[in-house]
Amino acid sequence: MEEKLLKSAKNGMAVLLATILAYAAAIAAVVISGIDIDRYGASAFSIAGLVIGIAVLTLGWIPLLGLKVLKPQEALVLTLFGKYIGTLKENGFYYVNPFCVGVNPAAKTKLSQSGDVSEPSSGLRAIASGAQSMNLAADYGSKKLSLKIMTLNNSRQKINDCLGNPVEIGIAVTWRIVDTAKAVFNVDNYKEFLSLQCDSALRQVVRVYPYDVAPNVDTTGDGHADEGSLRGSSDVVAARIRDEIQARVKEAGIEVVEARITYLAYAPEIAAVMLQRQQASAIIDARKMIVDGAVGMVEMALERLNEKDVVQLDEERKAAMVSNLLVVLCGNHDAQPIVNSGSLY
Repeated sequence: MEEKLLKSAKNGMAVLLATILAYAAAIAAVVISGIDIDRYGASAFSIAGLVIGIAVLTLGWIPLLGLKVLKPQEALVLTLFGKYIGTLKENGFYYVNPFCVGVNPAAKTKLSQSGDVSEPSSGLRAIASGAQSMNLAADYGSKKLSLKIMTLNNSRQKINDCLGNPVEIGIAVTWRIVDTAKAVFNVDNYKEFLSLQCDSALRQVVRVYPYDVAPNVDTTGDGHADEGSLRGSSDVVAARIRDEIQARVKEAGIEVVEARITYLAYAPEIAAVMLQRQQASAIIDARKMIVDGAVGMVEMALERLNEKDVVQLDEERKAAMVSNLLVVLCGNHDAQPIVNSGSLY
């Protein structure tokens, strides 16, 4: 299904004024014909005027069905007796065939996205937002399609990464309609279709990456291990998710502008264990640094003692001093030395 743009003239105002004049003329004809019949009796002219006036008053509302108003970044897909005849895209006041019907299967679909979010209000808030709520309800009942960039916040999903660890992840997808015919006719409901494809694409991409950098993991598919991860390569992951979604929704006439990760964390059942693992890794790294520093300080102390010729130490006393220094420098608590006032022997 290919989109066809209608280049109809924006003559809605002219038709509206003509309809109003026709109603005014019909009312005048009925009144004048009724007066003539009452005063002079029924004549062919008065009867004809009365019939025509009544007919116009009865059927004159039909042309009003063809009046269509479009605001900027709106579109209207029209069908005539089930046949697609085209799309109105430019803002303006149009007149089309009164029997044309606007089609938008997702008009009343509400998702967690811009343009669909509405929360019930009470009290003063309900009074303050009354007009806005009425406009929102009117938009939901409208058959017009929004061409604006929309933001879809899908619910968080629990997905296993490439190492089997369950993670919770949420994304925000910005999108817009670029082909109204495909959006309306190629899928049953383009909003629900997009939401489903976002979930599927997210699951497909996340299971390729580990949560954090892991050894011997190939995330690019080139056969070589790399340092890609959900936490450290968020931009790369987001771009890959965007491309995956775009490939799936192309036939629905939707363009995915951007996809961003909005929430990323380990699942609650393993979060505590993974936190302990991270803490242990941090402690080990800190201990390595402390030991490296302590060994350097002991070496420096021995070298300085030898250079200054402060004291002569044999190998046994050097070993005892090194042991004491390492205990003092690497201990978790401050050392409490024991002073020996007697001889060392």
